[in-house]
Amino acid sequence: MTISIRSVEKTFGRYPALNSVSLEIADGELLALLGPSGSGKTTLLRVIAGLEFPEKGQVLYGEEDMTFAGAAQRRVGFVFQQYALFRHMTVAKNVAFGLDVRKGAAKPSKSEIAARVDELLRLVELGELGKRYPAQLSGGQRQRVALARALAVNPSVLLLDEPFGALDATVRKSLRKELRRIHDATGVTTIFVTHDQEEALELADRVAILNQGAIEQVGTPQEIHDNPSGAFVAGFVGESNRLDGEVRGGRFRLGDVEFAAPGLADGGAAAFVRPHELELSPAGDGSFALMVNHIAPQGAVARIDGVTPGGLRLEAAFARQSVADVRPGSRLDVSVARAYVFPQ
Repeated sequence: MTISIRSVEKTFGRYPALNSVSLEIADGELLALLGPSGSGKTTLLRVIAGLEFPEKGQVLYGEEDMTFAGAAQRRVGFVFQQYALFRHMTVAKNVAFGLDVRKGAAKPSKSEIAARVDELLRLVELGELGKRYPAQLSGGQRQRVALARALAVNPSVLLLDEPFGALDATVRKSLRKELRRIHDATGVTTIFVTHDQEEALELADRVAILNQGAIEQVGTPQEIHDNPSGAFVAGFVGESNRLDGEVRGGRFRLGDVEFAAPGLADGGAAAFVRPHELELSPAGDGSFALMVNHIAPQGAVARIDGVTPGGLRLEAAFARQSVADVRPGSRLDVSVARAYVFPQ
């Protein structure tokens, strides 16, 4: 199911939650809505679901205008952060709920419901737990039950609001892989909200970055990370050293740090340099000194906190072998391999 969001606006009192938001979601796509708290991502998800209605704009499912249709008419599956499982029902009954409550000819037979439940429990790898109750499951297992329940009704769209927010880091990583596997197996158009950029970049086909009720950029995880459209995206996605300096004659300058910034007019500018885009360089030749304060080994990488002679604090990341002899107090000569520079 394709979804088209066209110039949607939504306010709560005087607060503009969505400001002329437009977004195209392809059939079978896994899209992440990513942004800080209050950016409008959950409101947009609820507008797509039919749980909120916009003051302006349109929501199309395929060619059908669903702007003011309720959630039931849209055939959406919704997974909430807190699972919302029925504690008095078994896992199998929870999964079957959406089918059991159908009326008349729309309700499948008991055997069809049982077959569908078995199919979904196998899909989420809970095939042996159908007779258990939610209280007997781990948090990760309960989340998978909620996902199976949302899929039971064959939704046209699957919507997830911070689906892993209540889980610890290890379980989150495991379930991210499970969600990707389940999405690929079902092919259902899926939209999920998260404030966790690692989650969005690892899991999604495309990511939409929201800020203050507007979309800043939409693209693949690589496009978002490697080609940010502006200062907000550059600072929000991935780790960066932010440098507030100026451009003069095609070069960015801030204290000890200077590097090429072609194509920018002279004036104030914000530069974003990712830790891994600082590189070791011979003294001179555009390099500057970085005095090492702290070294933290992380697998094959050594993360270094340092300060330039002019007092500018920077984080750098190098292959551990290249800085094996470096200690706190050592001097490194480094240069900027790549930076994202935007006028201020």
